[in-house]
Amino acid sequence: MSEVVTGKVRTSIPQRMDRLPWARWHLMIVIGLGTVWILDGLEVTIVGNLAPQLSKPGSGVDITAGQVSGPAAAIYVAGSCTGALFFGWLTDRFGRKKLFMITLAVYLLGTALTALSWNAWWFFACRFLTGFGIGGEYAAINSAIDELIPSKHRGRIDIIINGSYWLGAAAGALLTIPVLNLFPVGVGWRLAFGLGVVLGLGVLLVRRNVPESPRWLIIHGRTREAEDLVGGIEHRVEDETGRKLPAPDGDMVIQQRRSLGFGLIATTLFRRYPKRAVLGFSLFIGQAFLYNAITFGYADILTTFFDIDTNTGYFYAVIAVGNFLGPLLLSPLFDTVGRVPMISGCYIGSGLLLLGTAWLFDQGHLSAVTLTACWCVVLFFASAGASSAYLTVSEIFPMETRALAIAFFYAIGTAAGGISGPLIFSALVSSGVPRDTALAFCIGAVLMILAGLVELMFGVKAEGKGLEEIATPLTAQSDG
Repeated sequence: MSEVVTGKVRTSIPQRMDRLPWARWHLMIVIGLGTVWILDGLEVTIVGNLAPQLSKPGSGVDITAGQVSGPAAAIYVAGSCTGALFFGWLTDRFGRKKLFMITLAVYLLGTALTALSWNAWWFFACRFLTGFGIGGEYAAINSAIDELIPSKHRGRIDIIINGSYWLGAAAGALLTIPVLNLFPVGVGWRLAFGLGVVLGLGVLLVRRNVPESPRWLIIHGRTREAEDLVGGIEHRVEDETGRKLPAPDGDMVIQQRRSLGFGLIATTLFRRYPKRAVLGFSLFIGQAFLYNAITFGYADILTTFFDIDTNTGYFYAVIAVGNFLGPLLLSPLFDTVGRVPMISGCYIGSGLLLLGTAWLFDQGHLSAVTLTACWCVVLFFASAGASSAYLTVSEIFPMETRALAIAFFYAIGTAAGGISGPLIFSALVSSGVPRDTALAFCIGAVLMILAGLVELMFGVKAEGKGLEEIATPLTAQSDG
C-alpha cells in the first residue's frame, strides 16, 4: 500500500496532552473504554462455568463440557486473534474511535447469537464471532487509552483497566450460580448471555462521548480537528481544576500522512526494534498460556477432582477478586518503582508460586478451597504481569504502528497459548490424573518465568516518559 503525504506541521499536541493533570475528563475515558474488559471477563467466565450446564440433557445444545472448555474456548481465542489483526490494521488506518465502536457492535452481535444456539456448530461459530469483536477491542482500546492518558498516570491506568477484566469474571462467576440453580437447564444459560448484550449496549452509549485520539488526528493530516479537540480538553480541565495549565514542554515536527504502507510498519516492528519485538512475544506467550490454558478449565478441575458441579461460580469469583486486586494494588508501582523491576518481578514471582502449587496438587495436599487460595496468591501477581504485557506493547512502538503492534503480539502470543492451551489442558484434566493437570500448571509456570527473564534483558524504562520519547514517530522530522 502506498503512502499518501499531506504536509509538514510543527505541533505540541503530544506534550499538551501529557502535561494535563488528572481530571473528570480522564475518568470519562476510563469508563467509556475500560469497561469493555469487564464484558470480556463476563463472557469468558460465563462460558467456562456454564460448561457442565450446557452439556446436560435439555440444554437445547448437543454439546459436551469438554467441547465447551476445549474446542469452543480455542475457537473463541482464534476469533480474538483474527479480529485483533484485522481491526488493528484498520484502527491505525481509519482511527481509534471509529473502530472501537465497530468492534463493540461485533461483540454484541456474537453474544446475542450465542444465546440462540441450538447445536454445537452454531455455538462454535458464534464464539468465533464474539472473539472476533473482542480481539479488535484490545487493539483499538489500548491504543486509544495510552494516547489520551497523561504519561505520569499511563502505567497505573492501563494496568487497572486491563485488570478490570476480572471484575467481569467475578460477576460472571456469581451470575452462573442462580443460572445453574434457579432456572431450567435450557433457559438459564441463554439469559446469562443475554445479560452480556444488555451491559454491552450500555457501554456503547457511554462510548459515544469518547473522542478520537488527537495524536492520530494530527499525524493523519486532520490538524484543525486535533487543535480544536485538545483546546476543548484544556479548557475543560482548567475549569475543573481552577488552575491555569503550564506551557507544554517542547514540540515536534510531523510529516503528515493519510496512510502508511504496511511494509513500513512491518519493517519498523522487526528491523528497527527487534529486541522489543522479542520482548512483546515473550510477555504475551507467557501470560496467554497460563490464563487461557488453565482458567478456561478451572470449572472442569473442580468437577473432575473435587466433585463440585453447580457451585463452581463461588470458587471462580474468589479467584477473580484476587486477579483484580493485583493490578489495583500494584499498579502505582509500575509508575514509581519502574516498569522493568515490576514486570519481571510479577512474571517470575507468579511462575515460582505456580510451580509450588503444581507440586502440592500433584501430592494430593490441596482441597478445592486450598487450591483456590493458592490460585489467588499466584494470580495476584500474574494478573498485574499480564496487564503489563498490554501496556508494554502499546507504548514501546511508534504511534503509527501502535494498534497493529498490540494486535500482532496479542494474536501471536495468544494463539500460541490460547488455542493450543485449552485443547491440551482439557485433555489433561479429563484424564482424571492429578499429575497430568500438574503438568499443565508447570508448563504455564515455566513460560511465565522465562518471560520475566526476557523482561530483565530487554525491558524498556518507560515510566513517566511521553510516548514520543519512548519511540519516535515514523512521521517525525528534524527541524531542518
